[in-house]
Amino acid sequence: QVQVVESGGGLVQAGGSLRLSCAASGTTFSINAMGWYRQAPGKQRELVAVISSGGSTNYADSVKGRFTISRDNAKNTVYLQMNSLKPEDTADYYCNAHGVRLSGGRYRNFEVWGQGTLVTVSS
Repeated sequence: QVQVVESGGGLVQAGGSLRLSCAASGTTFSINAMGWYRQAPGKQRELVAVISSGGSTNYADSVKGRFTISRDNAKNTVYLQMNSLKPEDTADYYCNAHGVRLSGGRYRNFEVWGQGTLVTVSS
């Protein structure tokens, strides 16, 4: 099995910064892409940012220029640096990873989600 665990959420004032981390662990796996999603109360989960194994990135329009996603492939860890935070960034932030793992002698696709970490931005 492959698991991801997030850390780094918390309470910050508007204009402040936070950095989220997400580490993947398991046996015999290779991650293709890792990303961050968020879900605010009463809203659907939405993509925040995603990064491929090669380093290509994609961001939601609402966070472009403020958030930066990065990745340490050797540590199977993805980071989300969030600057100039706004109250509307308040949400549960979830890490997502998908790739390939060896199971039962075969390579199988997988996708995993973290348990979420709460980011609260006060005005």
